[in-house]
Amino acid sequence: MSTAAELRRRVLAAWTDSPARFREDANAEEDLVRGGYRDRLLVELAQNAADAASRAGVPGHLRLDLTDGVLRAANTGAPLDDDGVQGLATLRASAKRDTGDSVGRFGVGFAAVLAVTDEPAVLSAGRSVRFSAADTRAAVAAVPALGAELARRDGAVPVLRLPFEVDGRPAAGFATEVVLPLRPDAAEAVRVSVQSLEAELLLALPALSRIDVVLDGRVRSLTRSARGPQVRLGDDDRTTTWQLLQCTGELPSALFTDRPVEERERRGYVVTWAVPVDDDGVPAPLAGRQVLHAPTPSDEPLSLPARLIAPFPLGPDRRHVAPGPVADALVEVAAAGYADLLAGLPADPVLLQLVPAVGLAAAELDAALCRAVLGRLTSAAWLPAADPEEPPLRPDRAVVLDDPTDERVAALVGVLPGLLPAGWSRRTDARALAALGVRSAGWADVVEAVRGVRRPGEWWARLYGALDGADRDELAALPVPLADGRTAQTPAGVLLADESLPAGRLAPLGLRIADPAAVAGPARRVLERLGARPATAAAVLADQDVRAAVASSLDRADDGEDVEPLAAAVLALVAAAAPAPGELPWLAELALPDDDGGWVPAGELVRPGSPLADVLAPGALGALDPEFARGQDVDALRAVGVLDTFSLVTAEDPDELDVDRVEEWVDAVLDRLPADAPPPEWPLLTGVRDLELVRDWDRALPLLAALPPAARADVDLGGGTVVPGYLRWWLRTSPVLSGALPARLRAPGAVELQGLYEPVDDLPAAVLDLLAVPATVADVLADVDDAIDLLHRLGDPTRTVSPAVLRTVYARLAGALDGVDVEPPRRVRTAPDQVSAEAVVLDAPWLQPLVSSAVVPAGGRPVAVADLLDVPLASEQVGARVTSRPARNVGWAEVPGAGLAAARLGLAELAGSVAVHPTLTVTGGVEVAWWPGGDVDAVDGTPAAFGRALAWRSGAWELRQALAEAFAHPHRSAEFAAEDAVGPPPAP
Repeated sequence: MSTAAELRRRVLAAWTDSPARFREDANAEEDLVRGGYRDRLLVELAQNAADAASRAGVPGHLRLDLTDGVLRAANTGAPLDDDGVQGLATLRASAKRDTGDSVGRFGVGFAAVLAVTDEPAVLSAGRSVRFSAADTRAAVAAVPALGAELARRDGAVPVLRLPFEVDGRPAAGFATEVVLPLRPDAAEAVRVSVQSLEAELLLALPALSRIDVVLDGRVRSLTRSARGPQVRLGDDDRTTTWQLLQCTGELPSALFTDRPVEERERRGYVVTWAVPVDDDGVPAPLAGRQVLHAPTPSDEPLSLPARLIAPFPLGPDRRHVAPGPVADALVEVAAAGYADLLAGLPADPVLLQLVPAVGLAAAELDAALCRAVLGRLTSAAWLPAADPEEPPLRPDRAVVLDDPTDERVAALVGVLPGLLPAGWSRRTDARALAALGVRSAGWADVVEAVRGVRRPGEWWARLYGALDGADRDELAALPVPLADGRTAQTPAGVLLADESLPAGRLAPLGLRIADPAAVAGPARRVLERLGARPATAAAVLADQDVRAAVASSLDRADDGEDVEPLAAAVLALVAAAAPAPGELPWLAELALPDDDGGWVPAGELVRPGSPLADVLAPGALGALDPEFARGQDVDALRAVGVLDTFSLVTAEDPDELDVDRVEEWVDAVLDRLPADAPPPEWPLLTGVRDLELVRDWDRALPLLAALPPAARADVDLGGGTVVPGYLRWWLRTSPVLSGALPARLRAPGAVELQGLYEPVDDLPAAVLDLLAVPATVADVLADVDDAIDLLHRLGDPTRTVSPAVLRTVYARLAGALDGVDVEPPRRVRTAPDQVSAEAVVLDAPWLQPLVSSAVVPAGGRPVAVADLLDVPLASEQVGARVTSRPARNVGWAEVPGAGLAAARLGLAELAGSVAVHPTLTVTGGVEVAWWPGGDVDAVDGTPAAFGRALAWRSGAWELRQALAEAFAHPHRSAEFAAEDAVGPPPAP
C-alpha cells in the first residue's frame, strides 16, 4: 500500500473511532488557514523551496508560474519523500524537526495553500500527492459516524489530512512542483501577490538564490548573491545591496522550560540585521513600518529602520512573539548585533537615523529592543571623531556644535576634544544625539575652549572665517592674537592691519594690532562685525592712542625718555597713511630732534636743504637734525608739519586762524560788505604760516604759487560776495615785488592803467595769478584801500590817464567809495595830463561857457563826484538868466529836420516850441548857444543849439550830436533814416 493510501486509511479510521478527532482536525486546519497562515501563500512556498534546497545542499531555485488560473511553484532541492508526505498530511508534526538549518516549523505552513485552492497537488521526483476538498468530503460522507458533524459544517472538511496518489512529474530541472488550481474568488488576489513579490523575501531565505516569476508569459527574476557581509538582491536589471550582520549561537536550555518540546530541541539561533546600502556602503535606512521576520514576516511591529530576521518564538497564531526568557535573550542578542552593524558601516551621519527613538516604540517587543539597542549604542565607541587621528568615540565623550559647518569643525579639531564631524550635528539628528547623550557645544563653549590656545595666525584666520554668521553676542569674548605677541581678550577695538600698515614697526606705540596672518580672507569681516576696526594706516593714525602718544612725546623727551623709536614709529605710520601736509594738524606736536641736539615740535622745524630753508631769514625757525632727516620719508616729514615749503593752517573761524596780520585781512573783508550787512557766515578758511619770516621773495613767490588751490582760492561769503583769500590779500598788501606792493603795480599789457601804475617785472603766470596784479580800473576798485590809492594817484601831476578812463573814473570811484570816510585829494584830474587844485564839477552843461575854473569829468554822477572830491558844482558857483530877446517862437515840429529828430527819439512828432534868438546872451552879456527855460528853451538858431536843447528836454543827453546832425542837414533826412535802420554792426 502506498504511503498516501496508508495515511488515508489511518486518518479515516481515527475519525471513525472518534468523531471528536475529526472535529479537532477540521478546527485546527481552519485556524491555520484563517489565522497564522492567511496571506502567506507565496512566503510559505518560498520557505518550503528554501528548506528543500538546504536539505539537498544546493542553491535554491523557485519558479512561480501563474497561467490560466493555475499557480505552479517549482523548486530545486530535495524531492518529496514519505516523511514529507506524512509531514504535509500531519498537523503540527513536521518532518523537519531534526533539520537544524530548516526555516519552517512543524510543516504546517503548507496549509496556506488552502486560502486559494481546494485541489492542491505536490509533484516530485520522489513522491507525488494531491489533496482534494471534494474527495475528502466524499470519503467523510461514507462514514456514518461523521455525517452529523459534516452536515453541521456545511460540508467543510480538513483537506490536508487525506493525501491521494497522483501521476505527474515536476517541470524539467526541478525536484518538486506545487500545483494550485485557484478558486475564482482568489485568482485576482494571487495575481496581485505574484506581481508585487519583492526580492527582499530572499533576505530571510539564504538557501534560496533565485525566484522566477512568470506572469502572462513574462519572466521576472529575483536573485540573491552574497559577498562577505553584503547581499545583492536583483529584480531583473535593478539591483539592491544590503549590509548584513549575523549573530549565531545557542541559547541555554534553561530558557526553554516553558516552550513546547520540539522547540527545546532547536536552541541554536541565527540573528540577522540587514539594511540597504549604496555603492559606498552608506546605509539607506528603511522607511515606513517594519516587522519582525521570524524568519519570514510576522505581524510584530518594529520601529528600527532595518530588517531583523531572528528565530523569536511565536504564539499559536504564528504572527506575534511569545513573551518569555527566550524572547528576552534574543532581544539582547539582536541589540548587540545592531550595535555591531552600525559600528561596521561607513562613518556617515545617516547612521544617526538608525538610532532608536525611545518613547515611540510600536509594541512591547519593539520597546524592549529599542531600549537594549540604545544601551549598547551609548556604551560603545562607534561615533567618528572629526580629528582623523582620534579613535572612534563613545557618545558620552562626544560633542557636537550647535550650528556646525565643515569649516567650523575643521578649525576646532584638536581644540574641542571629542568633536564630531559637521555632518553629525544637523538639526534633524538632534533627537538621536540627545538619546545617545552627545553633548552640545554653543559658541560660548567654543570661545572658552580657544582661550589660552597658542596657534599660528593662519589657524586663527581659519577659525574666524569659519565663525562667519555665528551669533555676535556669544563671540564677544573671542580672543585675538596681536602682532606683538600679546593676545587681546576681545575683538572690540582691535586694529586689523592691511598691507599698507607697517605693523612690525609700530611696537613703540603700544597699539592692539591683530596678527596680520590672523585676519586673512573672511576673518577680517568676522572680526569687524565683532567690533574690531580696519587698521589701514589712516585708521591707525586716527587712533586716540597714537594721538595721545604724539601729544605726550615732547614731555617724555623733556623727562629724559628716549622718544626716537616713538618718533620713527609715528613717521612710518604717517608715510603709510600719506595724509596731506596740514590735514592732521595735531601731528605737528610730534617731538623731533633739532640741529642743536634738543627735541622740538615738528611744526616748528624746517627740513635742512629744503626750498623753504633758502627763503626764510636765518634762524627764523629751528632746523631738523640732518642725520635724523636723512633716514625719513620726506612726505612723512611734511605731513607731520616739518617745513620744506610754506605750511597751511585751516580754521572755521578767522579768530582761530593763527597767521600774520589776520585781523587786518578780516577788516579788509568786512569793508567789502554793505554797511548794514550781518556778520558773514565763514566757510572753512585756509591760511599760510611764516610769511612774515621770508627774506627772499623772488624765490618764495613760486613756492607760494605752487601751494594747493585751497591756499590760493578766494573766499565766497555767499550772496554773490567773493573776497580775496588770506594769502592773496597778504601778498598784494605787502612789498613782495622788489619792495613794491603788487596792488600798486599793473599787470603787463594793462592799457587802462597806463600812466597811473608802473608795470610789474616779468613774472611766471602762476605768480601773476596768485598776486592778482590789477589790469583794469575794475580790479583796483574791488578793494577799498586800492580805490583810495587810485583817487590820490589821479591827483598826482607826474602821472597821466587816458581820456577814456578819465571820463568815468571819478564816477566809478564815487560808487566804490560810497559810505567810506575818505580824505579828499588836494588836486583833481581835469584832463589826461592836467591836475588842478581849483576845479568844479559841471552839473548843468549850459553853464560851461560861464565857468572860469577847470572842470572835473563827472561821468554822469556830478553830485556824487563833487561830494567825493569836495569841490563845488557849477550850478553852485554860477547864477544867470537870459537877457536877449527872441526873434521868434517856432514849434519844434516846424524846425527843419524835426522828423528825423523825432524818429531818433522814438517819437511820432515833436511837440512844444522853442525861442530863437539872433544872439543869445545871459547875465553879464555872455553869449551862449542855448539855455533851458520852463516851457520854452532858448537857442541861438544853430543846429548844435537845437540838438542840445532838445536832447536835454527829452532826457536823452547822449543823443545831442545825433539830433544836431538831423537839424544841420534836413535835406539828408531820408539818407540818415536809412542809415539808422541798418542798426549797429554785428558782434565779432
